[in-house]
Amino acid sequence: MIWDDIQAAIPLGFLLSFMIGPVFFVLLETSATKGFRAGLSLDIGVILADILFLVIAYFSSYQLLENLSNQPGLYVFGGVILLVYGLATVFRSDFKGKNPNFVTRGTDYLGLMVKGFLLNFINIGVLVFWLGVIIIVGPSLENDSHRIITFFTAMLATYLATDIVKILLAKQLRSKLTRHRIHWLKKILGILLVICGIILILEGFLPSERRALEQRIEMIRE
Repeated sequence: MIWDDIQAAIPLGFLLSFMIGPVFFVLLETSATKGFRAGLSLDIGVILADILFLVIAYFSSYQLLENLSNQPGLYVFGGVILLVYGLATVFRSDFKGKNPNFVTRGTDYLGLMVKGFLLNFINIGVLVFWLGVIIIVGPSLENDSHRIITFFTAMLATYLATDIVKILLAKQLRSKLTRHRIHWLKKILGILLVICGIILILEGFLPSERRALEQRIEMIRE
């Protein structure tokens, strides 16, 4: 039974790693410009935020998911932070030095970990996602805490393993990155973050989106 739970979790972990969002783009950019350890540090921070959300989701219930759907301000708050961060990235100048800076000091890794944690944590949609997964998967696992822990451990392990492959592939781009290309890579990243922020803000403002979420909740309840 445990192996069946692990087998069911692996595809979900793989798909989770390719969910397009701010974390996806920042991870690739960090890995390409700063190397493997920097990308891994960022990813560990992201996963720590996922673990925190999972703990919250596990000890919460449908009621929290319903309350979140009625709190659009949380989406707007997270979206505004992403929007500001994206705009700062777009308009920040990277031409102060003569050469691309690929050196990451040991003290920077903790900062990257915190950055990954916060980048994932401010997106309230991630918590809603984990709550939905808990609500859907929990009954199939008989709400057994050991099976649930096994399932999500396997899911996050697959997620991390897939991300490591992505980091290694992105690292191969370092030899092709000039100062000018890094400059435009950061600009593109900033634009993508701005788009993600706007989408998150719209999720908080558009009634149709909230109604759709409520309908999904009702389907899960039934």
